[in-house]
Amino acid sequence: MTTLHFRVTGHVQHVWFRGWTQQTARALGLSGWVRNMPDGSVAGQAQGPDDSEEGRTVLERFRQALTHGPPSARVDLVDAGYIDIPERFEGFVVRY
Repeated sequence: MTTLHFRVTGHVQHVWFRGWTQQTARALGLSGWVRNMPDGSVAGQAQGPDDSEEGRTVLERFRQALTHGPPSARVDLVDAGYIDIPERFEGFVVRY
């Protein structure tokens, strides 16, 4: 399972960024989580359907979507990369 860890900075809290991220991930068939961080950023992890080229393509589409976010957000930076973790997520949730 391929996992993309991401952290988004800019004006990304109090603008429905987490809900938008959850909707976008679910629409792409991804599982994982997203949450607000104390420093004002939003972070999370998303898993593709498998470790194939197709799975990575879906995660790249998700990463690209994060660079825009919802209309009321201002994204300054998306720091994202692939990580290897044993956990397998079910669904895509907002963590608090």
